[in-house]
Amino acid sequence: MTAHDYETVRYELPEPAIARIVMNRPEARNAQNLQMTYDLNAAFDRAAQDDAVKVIILAGADPHFSSGHDLRDGSRDRLGKDLGPVGTWGGFGLDGAEGRFGREQEIYLQITRRWRNLPKPTIAQVQGKCIAGGLMLAWACDLIVASDDAQFCDPVVTMGVCGVEWFVHPWELGPRKAKELLFTADTWSAQEAQSFGMVNRVYPRAALADEVMRIARRIATMSSFALKMTKEAVNRSVDIMGQQQAIDQTFGLHHLCHAHNVLKFGTVIDPTGMPGAVAGKPAKA
Repeated sequence: MTAHDYETVRYELPEPAIARIVMNRPEARNAQNLQMTYDLNAAFDRAAQDDAVKVIILAGADPHFSSGHDLRDGSRDRLGKDLGPVGTWGGFGLDGAEGRFGREQEIYLQITRRWRNLPKPTIAQVQGKCIAGGLMLAWACDLIVASDDAQFCDPVVTMGVCGVEWFVHPWELGPRKAKELLFTADTWSAQEAQSFGMVNRVYPRAALADEVMRIARRIATMSSFALKMTKEAVNRSVDIMGQQQAIDQTFGLHHLCHAHNVLKFGTVIDPTGMPGAVAGKPAKA
């Protein structure tokens, strides 16, 4: 396979034992449409199944890591057809909450969990904006290394929903900071993220790629089996603390918000909280 086998990502082998997956929709600020979701999954699988690869880097083509889920994506009908599902939930085309719940189980919750549980170390190389669904991509990785100008935000509460589907905010930010940043939809910097423990290291933007490669190169000197077992040990420890159950519980609340918005506004998101909305009226398109 070559770098041209995927429509929306590049797959690179910059050095022995290191794979780099680059989201490549710069014109859309690397917003994640369905095609990208399944391109990413195929690329992650490729790296996971290549015994020569020990470390996987997830990056985004400049200028930004990812602006989140592509809410304009019109490819829903492809799900379960030419974009074959990786999970077993199904019912993607059904009416009402059943169809939406099934689609979001597949493309947001289960596929993010799948990436989080890849047996090899993963590093998110984050520059520029990392918003909403972009956070889910970074949080699924084992390490996050950011540029000094990186900015993070989950503004989903402005849409009448309780945060993105992979809800690990209390674990990544701490409970009180998670509440503040969700309630206000404020942005936080790479330096703040490092102080929370969410980001491992921060480097000048011009040095970011080289520094991530340096870290990946260091990890790649380790035993592949020891790396896999260490990742499994840490993930199991977090799971025993209840992270997976908490994510599943919050996913149900997320869909309660969608159902409420459909009943009240006729759409899955609350349009009154979007930028430009005034006096309880929806924002202009």
